[in-house]
Order: sequence, then C-alpha cells, then structure tokens
Amino acid sequence: MPLVDKPLEELYVYEGRNPKPADHAEYWDRAIAEMKSVDPQIELIRSQFQVPYAECFDLYFTGVRGARIHAKYLKPLQAAEPHPAVVQFHGYSGNAGDWQDKLQYVALGYSVFSMDCRGQGGHSEDSGGVKGTTLNGHIIRGLDGNPDDLLFRHIFLDTAQLAGIAMSMPEVDPERVGAMGGSQGGALTIACAALEPRIKRLAPVFPFLSDYRRVWEMDLAKDAYSELRTFFRYFDPQHERENEIFTKLGYIDIQYLADRIQGEVLMGVGLSDTVCPPSTQFAAYNKIKAPKQVELFPDFGHEHLPGFNDKTMQFLLKL
Repeated sequence: MPLVDKPLEELYVYEGRNPKPADHAEYWDRAIAEMKSVDPQIELIRSQFQVPYAECFDLYFTGVRGARIHAKYLKPLQAAEPHPAVVQFHGYSGNAGDWQDKLQYVALGYSVFSMDCRGQGGHSEDSGGVKGTTLNGHIIRGLDGNPDDLLFRHIFLDTAQLAGIAMSMPEVDPERVGAMGGSQGGALTIACAALEPRIKRLAPVFPFLSDYRRVWEMDLAKDAYSELRTFFRYFDPQHERENEIFTKLGYIDIQYLADRIQGEVLMGVGLSDTVCPPSTQFAAYNKIKAPKQVELFPDFGHEHLPGFNDKTMQFLLKL
C-alpha cells in the first residue's frame, strides 16, 4: 500500500494536531443564533434550462452579513410529496456546476439544491466591501481580526441555512434530507450536517479545511492550502504568532464540528492524497459519534475515486 501519511492503523486513532479554541462551542452557538436571526428573503427565478420531468430555479437567499447567496434548485415534477432532497457543495474556487449533472437525483424523485460559495466561481456574493469575486485567500480571510469575521464561518453558516431552506419547502420531507460534496465540498458537507443536525445522511469525499497544523507540519501548505504559507510569509515571517494563528483557524477546522453530526456518514478517502492528507481527513472522521463508514482507495489521491459515486447514490437512496 502506498504510504504518504501515517500507517492505516494509526489513521484510525489519530485525533488531530491543530489546537481547538477554548470557546469553540460558544463561538458556533453564537454563529447559529446570528444565522437564525437573518431574514433570508428567498427568491426563486425560473431558469432558462428546463427538462420535461423537473422544474429548475435559481434560488437566492440572504445569508449572514447581508450577502446574497445563490443555489441551483431542481424540483421533480412527478415525485410524491413530500419527497427527499439532497444539498450539494462544490470544490474550492468552483461553482454549483451545470444543471444536467444534478438530474440523476431528480430522476430518482429527489429535489436538489446546489450552492455557490460566496466570493468563489459562482453567483454568490462576498459582502466584504467589494463586488465580484474575492477568490484566493478564503481560509485566511479575517484571520487578523475578530474570529466572528472569518469568511469560512460565514460560508459554513450558508450551508446550514440552505439546508434549512430546503427543509422548509412544502414538497420536501425535512426528515429525509442528505448532503454531499468533495474536497471543499466535503468539508462543507460536514459543516452543514454539524450546524443543521437534521441532515440524515451525508457523503463527504476527501474533505478539505481540517487539521491545518498537520498540513503545515507535513510541508503540504501548497495547492489548496498554499495561503497558509502566504500568510506566514507576509504577516508572521518568524512565526512569532504561530500558535495564535493555528488556534484561530481552529474555529473553522471541521474536525471540531464533526462531533455535532447526528446523521449517518459515508466518507471516501484516497490514501495517496497529498492535497488533503489522509490524517487530516481522519482527524475529522474519528470525531464523528454518529453511525459512520469510510471507503478507502489506497492508490488514489485527490481525484475521482472509482465507484464511490455509485456507493454514494446507493447510500442516499436510503433516504
């Protein structure tokens, strides 16, 4: 078996290296309260893309700090109501993708909600003072200020808010909603199910945004994690604030949200992943207290995991 990280027996007991802020629980309780205080001002706009067996909408809602968030919403026309739904999250820098690749779940009678992350490649806005994309540096956005202003705090809350909106739709059964995504989308799947514990099933793939200090110590602060190195080079070149910085990143470290999850988990991990190292993924997986299983792909890294999409569909069909 290829070994780019810890041996498998150590991965299953690994508990992470990044420090956890002492007030982590209060931080997220406060964040959830802020999210629930926002009037979402939901807007549905019928899309130009339509198919005979579904209605397709651009869904907009207001998230924390006033940002308008966009998601693609596909509703099956022939499914019994209320029916299951799936919320989907994309990789770092990407967007919700095309309409057509969501139709497989619609054809099964599921509503689908696919979110654009604020400030990335889609239509969701970052309300941090500028219009348009603010791509690059999203992990470190707000790191020198109040932790309540961390950008990924807001993005995590967007996922939970979208899930709550999905559950409020009259055609959706709120007891049968799942979540899925890979890389950043895998992290957001975990965050979503942690902050909206009514999510019943979730299928994260090689989740990002976990155990930042471990990434640093493995000298893998590059690719998706490169902004960690950028931050130190520009703002703490002698690492005098290293512990403070990693502790603040602990607020948006998914491993410390994972124990809030109540839904059943199916996770996919490539053991040759050098973008999101396996140990960082297991740091989150090992903290999940809900029913869980992990599918391992020894020869695969941060790439398509053959057969895992099929396993995910079979898993979500149990909704």
